[in-house]
This record gives sequence, C-alpha cells and structure tokens, in this order.
Amino acid sequence: MPLPDAIVDVVISNCVLNLVPDKEKAFRQIYRVLKPTGHFCVSDVVVSGDLPEPLLKDATMYAGCVSGAMQKEDYLEVISKAGFINIQIRKEKEVRLPDELLLKYLSENELQEFKGKKIGIYSITVFAEK
Repeated sequence: MPLPDAIVDVVISNCVLNLVPDKEKAFRQIYRVLKPTGHFCVSDVVVSGDLPEPLLKDATMYAGCVSGAMQKEDYLEVISKAGFINIQIRKEKEVRLPDELLLKYLSENELQEFKGKKIGIYSITVFAEK
C-alpha cells in the first residue's frame, strides 16, 4: 500500500480483502497505515467447515467471495496476529446458496451430504482497533 505509516484514521472494506491472496500482508499493511488511535471496519465472507471441491475451483464462486473465503477462526487470527486489539464481529449473517445454484456444481447426493455437514458461509462485519 503506497501510503506513509500512521497516516489514516479509519480503513473500511466491503468484501475486497477476501480476494487478496495474502490476507496476512493486507492486514499488516492496514495496521501500518493506521494512526495509533485508528480502527478498521471490514465486511467479508468467511466459512465454517470445508466447502466441496467443485465450489472451490469455480471462478464464479471465487468472484462471489465464496471459494476464496477463509475459515472464520483463521480470519480473526490473521487480524490478531497483525497486532489489532478489541476485535469484534459487529454483524454476522449466514449466506445460503440456493439449491438450484449448488446443483450446478454438485450431484443431488453431494448436495444432501453438503447440507448434512452443516457447513456455513457467513457475511461478517469486523471492527478492530490499532
């Protein structure tokens, strides 16, 4: 990020960090540019459980922030490792993919298995302070 250190009061993002390959570096850079009293608020997609392989390999699912989603615990850990404190999930909403969409990637049996595993896809809004 071509900005000087400690120059920004607030960083916001709406499901863009999910598409960044090196999320650890991205959060370290956010930390670096924030002033000592700064904070961020980002919305992103995270998962709980393992998505089926066909979903992970699909460009549409990647562009929709699903296949590139991190495990929720890992996402929060990356934020913590970057040095942030007072990490809070301010909003969390489950994203339910319609069966019609999932059937483009999964057989009927795979769909039922997927639903049985209680894999979750969530849109979260995270706040943290420097």
